[in-house]
Amino acid sequence: MTGIRPPSSWLQRGKKIIARIEDGVLAGLLTVMIGAATAQIVLRNVWDSGLVWSDPLTKVLVLWIGLLGAMVASRHNNHIHIDVLSRFLPARAKAASEALNSLFAALVCGVIAYHAARLVLIDKEAATVAFGAVPTWVCELIIPFGFAVIGLRYAALALSDVVSLMAAKKS
Repeated sequence: MTGIRPPSSWLQRGKKIIARIEDGVLAGLLTVMIGAATAQIVLRNVWDSGLVWSDPLTKVLVLWIGLLGAMVASRHNNHIHIDVLSRFLPARAKAASEALNSLFAALVCGVIAYHAARLVLIDKEAATVAFGAVPTWVCELIIPFGFAVIGLRYAALALSDVVSLMAAKKS
């Protein structure tokens, strides 16, 4: 049976592909944002003109870059942590605390993703325009998507923490 990989290697390969896509999109959007902002500055200061759509595009790109950056941070579990109590807890209690924190983060992100999806649907029905011919709802799509991804990552982390706690309890 050569050539057949176990499911865990497929999962690891899938994670690497998703990470590369996230990193690539993040870098691409950052490049576009810097380019648009730089072009706007040069056009205003040198030729007393500008691009009408550049400022709104830059604002939307800040939103997208911020949420994509948060997705990358959640991939590495590098979000802001308030861990005043966990510093004083024994190892097992600290692991339980981390599992609860991850579960709470997943639940909060799920609620935000749900309500952000409702906002996107409302704006789609209202047919509002962000700039040019770009609908507002398209600009907002990153909000429910980003929070859903972050929530799923923290749910998986919480599950992993609980499995580790259960395995440690048996040994």
